[in-house]
Amino acid sequence: MELVLKYFPNLKLRQKEQLEALLDLYADWNEKINVISRKDIEHLYLRHVLHSLAIAKFIQFKPNTQIIDVGTGGGFPGIPLAILFPDSHFTLLDAIGKKIKVVNAVSEGCGLRNVKGIHNNVSNIHEQFDF
Repeated sequence: MELVLKYFPNLKLRQKEQLEALLDLYADWNEKINVISRKDIEHLYLRHVLHSLAIAKFIQFKPNTQIIDVGTGGGFPGIPLAILFPDSHFTLLDAIGKKIKVVNAVSEGCGLRNVKGIHNNVSNIHEQFDF
């Protein structure tokens, strides 16, 4: 988590709390469903969270922006970005139902209200997105 704060020092308290909650949430779900390599869970903040947030060094999502994360897997980069941009709306899409189950549980566990996990194929999605 300290590594994330090195690159994103201006996070609000709520965002820090949400990001800190990710380790326990993903570790718990990873025991049930192999979402992240078991060897990788100890590197969650470097290999998953920070890599997801790197997008924010190039793009700043404005409020009410609609973003879709196609093939989200366990919610990367969508969940960390949703924490960073709480006023934008994230649709996390995956064709594998158990991965969306994790996405929805982690989102709920973090108190994210701007994430919608959808179990479907992208060819069946007809909404419009900004990104």
